[in-house]
Amino acid sequence: MADQRRGRAPNNARDEEKQFDERVVHIDRVARVVKGGRRFRFRALVVVGDHKAKVGIGSAKGTDVTAAVAKAVDVAKKNMITIPLYKDTIPHDGEAKVGGARILVMPASAGTGLIAGGVVRTVLEVAGIRNALSKSLGSTNKTNTAYATIAALLTVTPSKNWVTRKNAQAKANKEAAAKATPKAAKKPAKSGAKA
Repeated sequence: MADQRRGRAPNNARDEEKQFDERVVHIDRVARVVKGGRRFRFRALVVVGDHKAKVGIGSAKGTDVTAAVAKAVDVAKKNMITIPLYKDTIPHDGEAKVGGARILVMPASAGTGLIAGGVVRTVLEVAGIRNALSKSLGSTNKTNTAYATIAALLTVTPSKNWVTRKNAQAKANKEAAAKATPKAAKKPAKSGAKA
């Protein structure tokens, strides 16, 4: 109540705004050549996550750094993905290539921590992965490395979707049971049928 009288936003509104961890990974000064010389702008690369398996990356340009960062945060929030986690790590290896950057992300046992550097570490931290190994091969371009990390995490499938003998047997049993029931039993009788 006191906050509203003073013209401030209530605490719950501030908490709602800061539900994501926003980290600026890289800021570039870019130039466009025009008749009178060069026009400078800024490009920001931002990683946004909730430390609970959701992460997104955004890149945007603005006339100043704060405008570029604000735009990049909006882009990142729109492009968020959910990663399947298993005991604070990922269920299996993931690998992806974007441009010249190739990223390999591997699960690690509890207590290992994040063995990753630069952009990859930031993405994994913000996503809520506490134990993982990674290898960055090829290009060191931060934008491509960030997008390659996201692509590698997208290749990871949750353990419930793995094709194992147990899962395959359960699926076969389900299909056999579906075939065994007659079609007449499946369809309910129509009420008000024409005589």
